[in-house]
Amino acid sequence: MYEFNSKNGEVKWVSNTDSADNPSFLTIAPDGKHLYAVNEIDKDNAGRVSAYAFDAETGNLSFINQQSSGSEHPCHISITKNGKWLTVANYTGGSLAAFPVNKDGSVGPFSQHIIHKGKSVNADRQEKAHVHATFFSPDEKFLFTPDLGTDKVNIYQFNGNASKPLQPAAVPYLTVDPGAGPRHLDFSPNKKYLYLMEEMGGTVSVYAYNNGAPKRIQRIATHPADFKGQPGSADIHVSPDGKFLYASNRGDENNLAIFSVDAVTGKLTNVGYQSTLGVQPRNFMIDPTGRFLLVANQKTNNIVVFKRDAVTGLLQQTLQQIEIPSPVCLKMLAK
Repeated sequence: MYEFNSKNGEVKWVSNTDSADNPSFLTIAPDGKHLYAVNEIDKDNAGRVSAYAFDAETGNLSFINQQSSGSEHPCHISITKNGKWLTVANYTGGSLAAFPVNKDGSVGPFSQHIIHKGKSVNADRQEKAHVHATFFSPDEKFLFTPDLGTDKVNIYQFNGNASKPLQPAAVPYLTVDPGAGPRHLDFSPNKKYLYLMEEMGGTVSVYAYNNGAPKRIQRIATHPADFKGQPGSADIHVSPDGKFLYASNRGDENNLAIFSVDAVTGKLTNVGYQSTLGVQPRNFMIDPTGRFLLVANQKTNNIVVFKRDAVTGLLQQTLQQIEIPSPVCLKMLAK
């Protein structure tokens, strides 16, 4: 836990947990009083989901409880706006699970565990399902689950009042280009567009979005036309004002691709690239004010703070940098 100054980008260490077993992706409860982490492990053939209480006065996290994620190596977690449900993606296990959250903030055993089946064209990486994330639609009527292994984004209808809240949607999945490997996604602030990061293809697919039924309108590369290396795209975020989109590239690039967003069509135009000043930018975030962008470089053990130009979308290095072992996920909570 760090204090972040959204006026000048300064970062100050506050506290840390005593121990955790390979925590990767995080989500913060809407009340700001609880935090949830997936433990990306294969212990007894299942990962874990951990619940913590957060004390805003001291900045300390206190462990509450832990549950099985249902399968191996959970790599992403989301929470509903009312804080009553968590959803988790199990990468190696090729599954997703839904967990009720108790009134005290503890997480209950999963009430639903859905296993994906299938494969795609890359025999080394797409030999089976690999569910990479779970994202709620802005209205929380749907849950989108990019599956790198099957080249699909499975779509579930979500009903938070049901004991088993997930059912296949009327449009049950999107099929992406063979070998694209869908990973993460983000919605535009106006809720009209969905942007899908394709890890293996090194591309972003743009969809017009309407009530759980996306329609693709563009596919654009996250690297220059003359790039000869292996794409390893990772994270994707739209700026709070909806004018720019950022996509991180790992592999041989280790940069952020920067795109302007057409206000009328939602389509993307590349406006530049920014080195992340490290290796393996698995995750990044834009602070809520839109002034700064923070990148977690997993392999070089550093988080780099960039100042963001709201007019051009371009990034400028600041003097702020955090040294921390294998940073994987960044979340910010207003004080």
